[in-house]
Amino acid sequence: MRLAVIKAVVVAVALWTATSDARAEVRILASPGGQVGPFLDLFDRLRESGERVVIDGPCLSACTLVLSTVPSERICVTRRAVLGFHAARSIDRRGRMYAEPEASKAVLEAYPAPVRGWISRRGGLSSRLLLLRGRELAAIYPTCR
Repeated sequence: MRLAVIKAVVVAVALWTATSDARAEVRILASPGGQVGPFLDLFDRLRESGERVVIDGPCLSACTLVLSTVPSERICVTRRAVLGFHAARSIDRRGRMYAEPEASKAVLEAYPAPVRGWISRRGGLSSRLLLLRGRELAAIYPTCR
């Protein structure tokens, strides 16, 4: 699991580096999420860079924290974009997963109001994955040009 998180972050950083010089944008092609810390570090650097974020595929779990970190006016989506949300959870030393209700509340409050509203209309954050895509996503974020 830790190796998968590291791979996801390395791919994101490599993609960021490769695209930032040429087009001043970062493209999220596919991210299953992972541990929150590396994503927040990456998205903090991205916010400070001033670059645009193009969501061009699945951005699940911790990847959706980009919505809380990068200003909404610098995010756009393609037809392939899918955002996946679920409640925060942790894994103990024995590998058992458990809910983190306070973290879930904090994450939900950090999302932009239209995203919070969409999640709330679907029953809120829980263990099931909520997928925001298509017309509903395009109503919240502009389509990339």
